Amino acid sequence: MFEKTEGIILRTQDYGETHKIVTILTPSHGKIGVVARGAKKPKSRMAAITQPFIHGQFLIQTGRNLGTLQQGEVLTSFRPIREDIIKTAYATYLAELTDKLVEPNHYDPFLFQQLHQTLTWVAEGKDTEILTIIYELKIYQRAGFAPELQQCVNCGNPKGPYAFSAAEGGYLCPRCRHIDEYAISLSENLSRIFSMFASIAMERIGNISIKPENKQLLKKMMEEYYERYGGYHIKSKKFLNQLDLLK
Repeated sequence: MFEKTEGIILRTQDYGETHKIVTILTPSHGKIGVVARGAKKPKSRMAAITQPFIHGQFLIQTGRNLGTLQQGEVLTSFRPIREDIIKTAYATYLAELTDKLVEPNHYDPFLFQQLHQTLTWVAEGKDTEILTIIYELKIYQRAGFAPELQQCVNCGNPKGPYAFSAAEGGYLCPRCRHIDEYAISLSENLSRIFSMFASIAMERIGNISIKPENKQLLKKMMEEYYERYGGYHIKSKKFLNQLDLLK
């Protein structure tokens, strides 16, 4: 049985001497794995369409286990990402995070759209650090472990200023701040921005400007939160942290 599907390539791995196993996020079938026969051959027609981050239209022959990629058409190559080491590093992280947190064959067209739009913004030069934080919040929501950023996680108080507690799973209001002595206090403005990141759709993002020190604080909070609840080691995160040290 043959099926056509749109998709974004999350990962490839060698399979034998000339083949690849390709992991694709699709809006219609979720995350799927397919064999691309001959894709490692330099002159193969599969070589160009089985690169990471390729957004394409794929013809797949389905089977009991892995399907077989018969042909594909590149819809968006995201070339500006491939030509920039920083953009490549962030896109690699986003793809690996998606691969780790999305269950196979789990239908989620919204997440597909969010990843596609995030890669589009990265390619167009928007702030990769901000985009990454926003996408992380989106995928944490879909994976079921997102922090509570709209009200106090303990008492439901909708008014800040808040402190962020990784241990408690989100915001603590002034009355509940004592629950976690290690909670990170946020300004009223920064807590509002962080709340907005959790609720805004990627396609609605304009130009967001945040002070470098506040950006680093949000990144630290997200990292601590993932380490507590994420469950999967993300290899590409190490390189992003090394890039931070070079700034």
